[in-house]
Amino acid sequence: MPTRMPPRWPVSIGEAARRAGVSARMVRHYEALGLLPPMHRTDGGYRQYAESDVHALRFIRRSRDLGFSMEEIATLLGLWQDKGRASSQVKAIAQRHIEALAERIAAMQAMQRTLKTLVHCCHGDDRPDCPILDDLAAPDSTAP
Repeated sequence: MPTRMPPRWPVSIGEAARRAGVSARMVRHYEALGLLPPMHRTDGGYRQYAESDVHALRFIRRSRDLGFSMEEIATLLGLWQDKGRASSQVKAIAQRHIEALAERIAAMQAMQRTLKTLVHCCHGDDRPDCPILDDLAAPDSTAP
């Protein structure tokens, strides 16, 4: 059975992206946002990524998967890298995110209920009458 070669560092942007599960475009985007420090470049101008950079990219990807904003991710990344942090800071960010998710879920459930009602009221036949379109065209009751 062939032995697996240990990873060689540093790696190219494509390899770093592959190992982190993101695209090279997103790596450049995260770097432009300041989530990653400017990378060392070869004489030819190619970025070189260390193992710690790939680990940070995985952290960012997982944070995005959980729906954190880029601003929240920057804060979380800073806390993750600060070994003297208080976990209460991290918990507070996560708790606020949970509350924001709950609000978004409630809003989406309200939209779903409204659409279900409208679909139920629509005959869906050859007639031009359509309560769905009527509702969409209705004047906004919140407009001045």
